[in-house]
Amino acid sequence: MTVVGTFGLSVRDQALEADVQAGLAAVEEGLLDATKSEVPFITEAAQHLVRAGGKRFRPLLVMLAAQFGDPYAPGVVPSAVVVELTHLATLYHDDVMDEADVRRGVDSANTRWGNSVAVLTGDFLFSRASHMLADLGPEAVRIQAEAFERLVTGQILETAGPRDGRDPVDHYLDVLSGKTGSLIAVAVRFGAMMSGADERVVEILAQYGERLGVAFQLADDVLDIASDSHESGKTPGTDLREGIPTLPVLRLRERAEQLGLPEDRALCELLDSDLTDDSRHAEALARLRVHPALEQARRDTVRYAEEARATLAPLPECDAKASLQELCDAVVHRAG
Repeated sequence: MTVVGTFGLSVRDQALEADVQAGLAAVEEGLLDATKSEVPFITEAAQHLVRAGGKRFRPLLVMLAAQFGDPYAPGVVPSAVVVELTHLATLYHDDVMDEADVRRGVDSANTRWGNSVAVLTGDFLFSRASHMLADLGPEAVRIQAEAFERLVTGQILETAGPRDGRDPVDHYLDVLSGKTGSLIAVAVRFGAMMSGADERVVEILAQYGERLGVAFQLADDVLDIASDSHESGKTPGTDLREGIPTLPVLRLRERAEQLGLPEDRALCELLDSDLTDDSRHAEALARLRVHPALEQARRDTVRYAEEARATLAPLPECDAKASLQELCDAVVHRAG
């Protein structure tokens, strides 16, 4: 049994292990190659997060999904590079929007070079992803374009907030389906599609990826509150400081409205105050970490992960399917 990646995914089949490891190594080379520029400064900025590492969750999903067809098909590795480049580009932009100081345990690009360079570097990565995508065919271009539209729409809806009368939790889960679920669904779709898997298998895996993506982001929401910077690779409570209502906060507000408990209302008032103040921010984090709302957010994470696992039921039993099921457990484990 071999552990693959930071998720602790156990690969019991030696052939599958070899395929996954070789595929991820090829993706890493592809990422470095795709982020090179004739301008040394652009190369440095574009490779900043590539060299900082990361889970490579999306490429891993591409490699596992490709096992349902021909994992050695020529489009598999390039499609994984495309998905990861797109993801990395969104991180550059997200850090500007969130004014984040740390990403993957290193200074964020906006902290190191300023917002303008960070935004333009993200754009550079998008352009390189698009260039590679063109070689994968018009269907791949269409799938990526639709997912990117959903990703951007989700980000805009998060910024705009729920419309009047819309349940904030439902709104937020829809936001996550767009922001995170859409690209993870593309990862498994590309892996299966590029390998020549049956269309029914491609669709099942895409549904799995969408649900797993939501669970993945919900686990991040929990980590943003519950972990320290060593565990998460970024400053704890970043979303909290910026007033971004992640699921633990939404569950707190829901509970405060339903039960009207003074301690819940007091914590909501603290969250509505100026959390750029370090002492208030620390107090808010400490109180949320022991609040039932955090445990509710963990249960929500488990629910989505279980739904992702259930989606895989029609697929034939194989080591790749078992590994995809195990990823559901790994996402839940991240949330504690």
